[in-house]
Amino acid sequence: MFVRLVLWDLAGSPVTIDRLRTYLRTESVDVFDGTPGLRLKLWVSDPEANTWGAVYVWESREAVANQPPSRARELIGKDPDLVKEFDLEASVEGTFEVADLTRRGLAFE
Repeated sequence: MFVRLVLWDLAGSPVTIDRLRTYLRTESVDVFDGTPGLRLKLWVSDPEANTWGAVYVWESREAVANQPPSRARELIGKDPDLVKEFDLEASVEGTFEVADLTRRGLAFE
């Protein structure tokens, strides 16, 4: 498995975290839903640091070729400030009440 971390510092960007949440609700989540080889995508934010990003978990490095186009760069107005790639060393799932992670988070509250 393969993990990619992508982060933007939104300082100087014309877009806000609230606007990016709307983008998730109305467009981006649907675009990534069902992507072959994408095990999980987590969009993340830190309002205090004005940071936005995503964590992707892919079945393989080759599966990244299936990534659909995203308008995040266009909306934010620049390339990410940080892109890091990792091999997944281990994973585990705990016990949980809600089995489906799709459409969870602040964008859908």
